[in-house]
Amino acid sequence: MVYHLQNCKYEANKVGMNRKISMALLPIILRRFQTTFPEEKKVYLHPIMVIALQILFVLGLIVLLILFVFRITRPKRTSQLPENYKELFTDYVKFYRQLDEEGKEKFEKRADHFLSAVKITGVNAVVEDIDRLLIAAGAIIPVYSIPDWQYINLHEVLVYPGAFNADFDQGGSDRNIAGMVGSGALQHVMVITKWQLRQGFINHNDAHNTAIHEFVHLVDKMDGTLDGVPEIILERKYVPGWKQIMETTIMQMRAYGSDIDPYGATNHTEFFAVVSEYFFEQPILLKANHPQLYEMLERIYKTGE
Repeated sequence: MVYHLQNCKYEANKVGMNRKISMALLPIILRRFQTTFPEEKKVYLHPIMVIALQILFVLGLIVLLILFVFRITRPKRTSQLPENYKELFTDYVKFYRQLDEEGKEKFEKRADHFLSAVKITGVNAVVEDIDRLLIAAGAIIPVYSIPDWQYINLHEVLVYPGAFNADFDQGGSDRNIAGMVGSGALQHVMVITKWQLRQGFINHNDAHNTAIHEFVHLVDKMDGTLDGVPEIILERKYVPGWKQIMETTIMQMRAYGSDIDPYGATNHTEFFAVVSEYFFEQPILLKANHPQLYEMLERIYKTGE
């Protein structure tokens, strides 16, 4: 009995001793854990950085607000084509009728862009929707297959009611001009007669189109010289061949006549414009009668690619 009580006392003392040892070792163990898993350091931003971030945030909001307001208030570009433009193009422009749907859409967009960039003004003549569309068609047809073409040398088209003379006068007996690309005071201006403009698209039985003729002059003039050699669109390697075929054809026209309009034999400049009218108005006939000339014009206007 005595032994048992003493034994219990010993065991109690042993437990107490172990508890004291455990409590003594706890700080050491904790320090070991702190060494193994260091306390996460807190990161503080410098006050100047905080201010800078706040300023950037505010500026960003201001920029977004400006862009949002600008997008709402920016006027949308309106189409320059009349509501019935498809019907008018179909009725009057043979070139347009022969295009597929994708091609027609391309033609329409380029015509719209042209009318947005070039002013058309009537001089003693009322310019109607059909006149504006036919002028645009005359501009697009020669360069339809040439991507990103811009008539940077044309700012305005003046529409006269009838023929005029070399001084652009609408009166007198010497009025025999249906269209002209201006120079001097009329630089960047084209003059065309309303009657001849419409006849060029209404009459499909000949090889004449005044609008195409005058816009071909502008294409020719784009390289800086009006000489019948459109070097801006004709590859250099074909220039000698084009000059040769012009010389040969003009000589034949003067000596023996031709189905090509005699006005084309005036000089190289007029020859290029006249045969271009022929090329776009009566391509099948030109190919049959003048295959080499047709092939060269295909190279110039990129229609054979």
